[in-house]
Amino acid sequence: MRFAVIGSGWRSEFHLRMAQAAPDRLQVVGVVTQTDAEAARITARWGVRAVRTVGEVLALGPDFVVAAVSWPAMPGVVRELVAAGAKVLAETPPAPDLDGLRALWNDVGASGLVQVGEQYTLMPGHASRLAVVRDGVVGTPSSVEIASTHLYHAVALVRAFLDVDMDETVVSARSFVAPLVDPLTFDGWAVDPQPGPRTTTIATLDFGDGRMGLYDFVENQWWNPLRARRIVIRGSLGEVVDDAVTRLTADGPVTSPIMYRRTGVDMNLEGNEVVNASFDGRVVYRNPWVGSRLSEDDIAVAAHLAAVGRWARDDGPAPYPLAQGCQDHALGLAIEESARTGADVRVAKEVWV
Repeated sequence: MRFAVIGSGWRSEFHLRMAQAAPDRLQVVGVVTQTDAEAARITARWGVRAVRTVGEVLALGPDFVVAAVSWPAMPGVVRELVAAGAKVLAETPPAPDLDGLRALWNDVGASGLVQVGEQYTLMPGHASRLAVVRDGVVGTPSSVEIASTHLYHAVALVRAFLDVDMDETVVSARSFVAPLVDPLTFDGWAVDPQPGPRTTTIATLDFGDGRMGLYDFVENQWWNPLRARRIVIRGSLGEVVDDAVTRLTADGPVTSPIMYRRTGVDMNLEGNEVVNASFDGRVVYRNPWVGSRLSEDDIAVAAHLAAVGRWARDDGPAPYPLAQGCQDHALGLAIEESARTGADVRVAKEVWV
C-alpha cells in the first residue's frame, strides 16, 4: 500500500514507523512538512522523501493520504485533499468541535473519500473479545464498561461491542479530582514523582433499548502504570471481563479465558510478539503482522492502514467512514459538556446520519 502523510509531528511518525517495520506491505511515498528543517529531519530519521505542498505529494501517486495534523488544521487539510480527488485517512478527531464536524460533513461527506483513523477495535485484545461477543457467546450485549482510553476512542469501542450505529444517546457525566502519582508520562519517566491533582471522569451513555456504556477515565491513564486498563461486556447469557468469558451452558455457568500465544517467552526464539488468540480451543484472532515485532497498538495502526489501502484500491470495504468518526467525537464532546455542566446532554441524530 502506497500512502503519503501530511504533517511531521508524533502522530505522523506513528505511520512512518509502520512502513519502516513492514516495508514489503506499506510504503510512504512522501511527507508534507511546513519547514525545510522539518523536511530534513524527517528524511534523515525515516529515509522518506519530504515535500512542501499537497500538490507535490499527490504527484507521487499515493493510494491514499494520511492527514496527521493538529485539530484546528484537520478540516482544512481534509477539504484540500478531497478537492484534489484524493482518498483520505484523517486522524482523530476529524474536526475540533461540533460545528466543525457539521461543516466538514456538509463540505466533504457526500464525496465518500474520507476514512478516520480509529484503530482500537483492531488491537489484539479488543479484536479477540469482539470476535467472541459477535459469535453470541454471551448472548445479546447490553452494556460495556471501559476504563482504558479517552473520549472518542472509548466511544468507538463501546459502540462496536454494542453494535450501536447512530442512535440518539443521552450522556450523563461527572468529574472528580484526587491526588495521584504520575511516574510515566508522554515525556518519559519522572525523576521524583509526587502525587498531584488528577481528574477522573465517569459517564453513562444511554443508547436506548437497555443498551448502555459506562465510561471511566483518569488523566494520563494511557501512560500511568499505576492505573490498569479494564473492559467489561455484559450480555444476556454472560459477560466478558478483560480476558475472562463467563456464560451459561447446558452444564451451568462456565468461565473460560481468552488465551494469547506470545513468542519470545522463556526459551522461545521465534521473536517477541503476539501470534494469535484462542477461546475454547479455536483461534479467534491472528496477528496479520507476525515478523514485524510491532506492539499491540502498532499492530492495530498497521492493520488499519492496510484496510484503508484496500478500500482505496476498491479491493475492500470502507474501514471507518467519516460519519462514524464524527459520531464518536460528538459523543465524546457530550461527555465533556455533561461533566462541565453537571447536566445530561442529548445527542440527537446529526447531519452525517
